[in-house]
Amino acid sequence: MSIAAVLPARRDDAVRGILLVAGGYVIIACSDAAVKWALPQVGIAAAMLWRGVFGAIAVAVLARGAVLRPVNRRLIATRSLLHCVVSCAFYAAWFLGMPLADSYAVAAASPLIMTLLAIPLLGEQVGWRRWSSTLLGFSGVLVMLQPGGSLWRWEVSILLAAMGLMALTRLWTRVLGRTDTPATITFWLMVAHIPFGLVLLPALPPPGWAAGGLWLPGWGTMLVLAALGAGNATAHLLFARAFAIAPVSVLAPLEYSPLVWGVPLGLVIWGDFPAPATFAGAAIVIAAGLYNLYRERLRARQARGLA
Repeated sequence: MSIAAVLPARRDDAVRGILLVAGGYVIIACSDAAVKWALPQVGIAAAMLWRGVFGAIAVAVLARGAVLRPVNRRLIATRSLLHCVVSCAFYAAWFLGMPLADSYAVAAASPLIMTLLAIPLLGEQVGWRRWSSTLLGFSGVLVMLQPGGSLWRWEVSILLAAMGLMALTRLWTRVLGRTDTPATITFWLMVAHIPFGLVLLPALPPPGWAAGGLWLPGWGTMLVLAALGAGNATAHLLFARAFAIAPVSVLAPLEYSPLVWGVPLGLVIWGDFPAPATFAGAAIVIAAGLYNLYRERLRARQARGLA
């Protein structure tokens, strides 16, 4: 096969990867809003537990009988455990009252870490345009995280520490894409939330435990938790597929996209209105992500012209 024939396929994979991640983050934002709403009623540990239960069921259904036995068991187990730590950090921040959009603003620091780690760990080549878009996005994060601003709170330190772990799990998703299917990667991630939540239950019990006996959420809350689990499972299936076909440096700027959905969701559900600096920084990071998408589409059209 000629190089000219291979290039268009690679460019198309990059564009498909971007679209898959973008769709996944729409679902994730809605799922995050659901869990933030449910946290005061169920607590952090139970939210982890129910997310795992409903998420694993959703993946098993979507897999339609496919074998979910992992190939790279050690890496899947390690990645799943670290991702549970990241989930717990976000749940703790939301439980303590951090607005959804503010937590996404902090999370936007991860693309730069991902781009930096992808060079030594995955051997990816990052051109100057991708560097520019990622660095521009990170400058927007700095605008939002200015000392003394509304985001400068102690919960931010929890999320910033979790960002390094999240960047690493994103890179490992691409590595696992060489050996395991997206359904397998996602299924065991969801399963890992179950024992993780059980271990946390004694330290972070649901509010209902104070009355004694077994506690279960009401039907309305249970439906929200079911939607949370199914949504997370679907989104992580999309992420696993995207990171298997597209370079991390291409997908990293899409980590900014939850800001687009977190602001209106937080405003409608909780009346949270981000500070002006958050809006200014969000505009910068969104522009960086959109430019990266434009560049990939342009390169795809140019590659087709060589065929």
